[in-house]
Amino acid sequence: MIEISKLAELRKLMQSMEQTLGLEELTPVERDIYYAAGELSETGNEVRTYGLIEHTLVKSVSRPTFFRALKSLVEKGYLSQCDSANRGKYIVKGPNH
Repeated sequence: MIEISKLAELRKLMQSMEQTLGLEELTPVERDIYYAAGELSETGNEVRTYGLIEHTLVKSVSRPTFFRALKSLVEKGYLSQCDSANRGKYIVKGPNH
């Protein structure tokens, strides 16, 4: 039961951080894609769709759900399409864009 208690504490901390950053408006899939994009963008300015699809946090998400959530993140301003490419590359915006 100690593990469950620790997980509960971690979940509460994460919820609190998400509220502070204004991420509670995102669906769980949108949040996972946004987290994955944030992690991948640490190695460069742009993230590729392929890298997002293969990321551990979203690997189990169906393709249609993934692309709907990705489109929603762009519409909400959390990601923007990269000007230097036709498609498939995104720039991560800060949560308080």
